[in-house]
Amino acid sequence: MPIDMTVDNQVAVAVLNRPEAMNAFDPEMREALYSLWDRVQNDDEIRVLIITGAGEKAFCTGSDLKKTMPPKESYAELLVGRNNPGNMLHKFGTDKPVICAVNGYAVGGGMELALACDICIASENAKLGLTEAKIGSIPGSGGVQRLPRTISKSNAMLMLLTGDTVDAHEALRLGIVSKVVPLKDLIPTAKDIARRIAGNAPLAVKALKRLVNQGLDMPLAHALEMDKYMFGLLRDTDDRIEGRKAFQEKRKPQYKGR
Repeated sequence: MPIDMTVDNQVAVAVLNRPEAMNAFDPEMREALYSLWDRVQNDDEIRVLIITGAGEKAFCTGSDLKKTMPPKESYAELLVGRNNPGNMLHKFGTDKPVICAVNGYAVGGGMELALACDICIASENAKLGLTEAKIGSIPGSGGVQRLPRTISKSNAMLMLLTGDTVDAHEALRLGIVSKVVPLKDLIPTAKDIARRIAGNAPLAVKALKRLVNQGLDMPLAHALEMDKYMFGLLRDTDDRIEGRKAFQEKRKPQYKGR
């Protein structure tokens, strides 16, 4: 399978599984990724997704240039006629948290996938970059816009225009990743973070993700009004009441997502 997924205690782990090609995307993996987004969004047994790569060399090196020549259809036909622009983040719209565990190279589309995730951690051997300028192209899955929203404009321009990669510790300094850990600790660390998130009230977690992502594109006053509206929606939910009861009774809350 181009992507292997397991689910345990409401945490899903998806592994990009083409280690012989440094987990580069071919058409089959791209379709598997679309299916992954659908399943994560619609499966109530999944509260958090971790995505990583098979092996120890690469998370994902973007499109497999040997298998992804331009399609026979026009771009207009794909984008307008079929609502499928062909990029890996088509359908990437889940309101559940997604953690990227970068185990090695994350370049081109691999880094775009990492940038689209909510939390990104890296192993010490990781290297990240948007290298498309080196092959006469530009990032086609949102990297041009997401990188300068993640780090400073000057640092984003430096990476985009040179196409150079940065190592894990430089990625940490820039703010691309939140943690750098030894390779052996990467998945355990990601799972620990995921379990802590999955133990929180699902509606509150989804609301927080939505508020942050939408609020970034709003004037502050409008974003604060949206916070008030969402607070009101959550105020009388069963989970919010359960959280207070559990605190009073000194026990672990049992959240149901209601």
